[in-house]
Amino acid sequence: MNSLAAKRLNFRIDALSQGTSARACRLRTLHNEVITPVFMPVATLAVLRSQDTESVSALGFPVLLANTYHLLLRPGTAVFRKTGGIHNFMRWDRSILTDSGGFQVFSLSKDVRITEEGARFRSYMDGSRLMLSPETSIETQKIIGSDIMMAMDQCVQSTLEKKI
Repeated sequence: MNSLAAKRLNFRIDALSQGTSARACRLRTLHNEVITPVFMPVATLAVLRSQDTESVSALGFPVLLANTYHLLLRPGTAVFRKTGGIHNFMRWDRSILTDSGGFQVFSLSKDVRITEEGARFRSYMDGSRLMLSPETSIETQKIIGSDIMMAMDQCVQSTLEKKI
């Protein structure tokens, strides 16, 4: 990140809840300011459903949510390298948040094996074997061109009993 970009990034807490951990914040990305709490329209595959980016932009949404796991599988990182990132690909000039892909590995993949290195799984699309590590997740999000990247998470089964 160059020094100009570093100067433009900013995070500020505007308000803290007295009784909970809730907070209202302001986050400056390379594209715009996002004030939380915020609703993010979902563009899982870098495509909005039932609205185009111009319509969503006109409604004032400051940020969209895209999915690293799905974008890694389709269209793949080569497309984002070729187009110069998700903003150019979508024609979206505001912030984009990408999740890590961890939940989708857990919920959509068959034959998942979690190791210290990451998650080994089969693609739901073609059955190919893939590895998603924390490093791969972040590298993929960088190639995609995300403004706000989520760190790799590991989901647990909802049927697990709480340890006492």
